[in-house]
This record gives sequence, C-alpha cells and structure tokens, in this order.
Amino acid sequence: MRNELTAQTMGPRVRAAALTHFPEVAESLGFDPREALRHAGLNLNLLKHPEQRISTDAVVALLEASAAGSGCATFGLRMAQSRKLSSIGVASMLITHQATLRDALVTTIENRYLFNESLAMELEEAGGVAILRQEVISTKPSPQAAELAVGVLFRMCSDLMGAQWRPSSVNFTHSAPSDLRLHRRVFACRLEFDSEFNGIVFAAADLAAPNPQADPAVARYARQLIESLSQQSQSHKHPIVPEVRKAIYLMLPTGRATVESVAQALGMSVRSMQRQLDEAGTSFTLLLNAVRSALAPRYLENPKFNLGRISERLGYSKQGSFTRWFTAQFGQLPSNWREREEARHHLHNQGRARAQGG
Repeated sequence: MRNELTAQTMGPRVRAAALTHFPEVAESLGFDPREALRHAGLNLNLLKHPEQRISTDAVVALLEASAAGSGCATFGLRMAQSRKLSSIGVASMLITHQATLRDALVTTIENRYLFNESLAMELEEAGGVAILRQEVISTKPSPQAAELAVGVLFRMCSDLMGAQWRPSSVNFTHSAPSDLRLHRRVFACRLEFDSEFNGIVFAAADLAAPNPQADPAVARYARQLIESLSQQSQSHKHPIVPEVRKAIYLMLPTGRATVESVAQALGMSVRSMQRQLDEAGTSFTLLLNAVRSALAPRYLENPKFNLGRISERLGYSKQGSFTRWFTAQFGQLPSNWREREEARHHLHNQGRARAQGG
C-alpha cells in the first residue's frame, strides 16, 4: 500500500488515462498487466478513474518494464495507435473545435498541464517548416514513453487534419528498434531515429489548414468550462521551476537554452523569471546544470553520438569545455564513463544470455 500511494502522489503527475489500452496491449502479448502494475506501485482499479493523477515516473517505469518483460520494443506505440483525441480529457473538446491546426496545437501546448504535468512542448517555424517538439520529463530516459507521447500527438493531428495530414518526418532521440513495421504503419512518413529531438516535422503551411470540425461556440464553452475547473482546483498552478526546467530540456539540444530565450518562451522578462527562481531558492544556472547532468549520461549511452555531437547537444561550442564540465560533475572523463558503461552493459547482456540458455 505504501508503494502504491507513493507512486500515485509523489513528483510530477499524469492522468491515469495515460495508461489507456495498457491491459489490452499487455494481454495481447501474453504479458500479465496486473503483476506489472503492482511492481510499479499501481493497480488496474486506477484505470477506472481516468482523471486520477498518478506519478509520471511510475508510468515510465511501467512502460519500460513491460516492453522488456514482453519482449516487445513497440509497447508504447501499440498503446498509442488506438488512442483518440478524447482520451486527453476535458481539453479535447477545446482542442477539437479550434479553427486551424495552429490554433489546436497552441491550445494543446497552453493546456498540457490538464493531462500531463511532465510534458514539455514547443512549436517552431522556420523556412517553411514547422517542428513540433515534445519531451516527457522523467528521472530516467524512456523510449516507450516518448513513442507513446509522440504517437498520441500524431493521432491528434491526424484526427484534426484527416487524410491530408502528411508530415515530413517523425523524430525520436533513441535508436531504432530492429522491427519498424508498426512505426511505418502508424506514421506513414520518414522516420528519424537518433535525432536531436522527439517530435514531428511538417510543412508550416499545414498550420493554416482549416479544421472542418471547428465550432467557435463549442470552443468558447469548453474554454469557460476549463477556466471554471481551474479556478476550483488548487492543482492548477504553473510553478516556475518545473516550467523553466521543461523549457531547457526542449531548447538545450538546439543551442537555444539561454536565459533570454527561455524567458521569452515562457512569456516573461528575464528579470521576472530570475526573481521568481530566486524566490524558489534556485537559479537559471543551477537548473541548466541539472538538466545537463540528467542528459549527459543518456547521450553517452548512445554509441551513435560522438563526444563532439554530445557537446553541442549540451550547449557547449567546444568539446574541451564539455569534457571539463563533465569531469568536474561526474569525477571522470566522458570517454572513461562511456567505456565503463559499455563494459557493464556487456556483462549484463552476457548474464541474461546465460540465464536464458540455462
């Protein structure tokens, strides 16, 4: 009971609806959903209450454990492929009736706290191209959570745009699984793995495409309803620290995680943001360092990322600067850290192979 309560209440949270179709996918793979939920500190009863908030980290751990336990590298994407826009709750009514795709995406970004407190999103336009970036901020990297989140976002755009939705690519920061048949069927566009971001790339002109489902009257009603619910709920807050952290996560790999750019992205002045961070007992520099410390090991675990590329993704123009920072932070050279982790993974895989063979 104690683990279950901890999984439900601690840290950033997401609606229990995030696990929609989890039991069905697990059972289709011959995997026991009840046991997996129990190990994550959750239970099937939670799925009967989609608005209940549960720990994002618990959901991430569940997805990764289920993918490993079932031997299915597409577990998260299998959950996403049957999702409907309505699965995100009350916000879906507001999003569905926006006039254009741009309006719908901006509304989704503004109201993402309604369905996932750990979701960072950004819409960028440049040179006739639109990039919709999305990150699930958790204590551990999760390809399954990334594919579930991007898959749901893709389905949402498809529901709004219909057959005309043809993005240029779907991008993931993790490496490609051995079997891409499901990815190709779900996304039907170019797939970019080991990318700089998780998200979708498409023509900027699509943003102005009219939404045939739009109803301004229903949109106004939905917005009033959301505002009313927000006023009644004490949980509707935007703490400055997690918002700045999420912005840094999104902007750091693209070299834009400066104090000025982050403040602008949050619609604040630099002075106001710094003042609020100071009142919270932290600073932009400390948060930037914390994000770098979380991302550096993830990047080093990917053998396709050389140290130069990792340096750039962490905001260092010179590899030597990154090496000095990493050594001070982790007590060893990044190359030594990578070699040690590669050896550890090799021993782990050998142990699993022997266990399976025996």
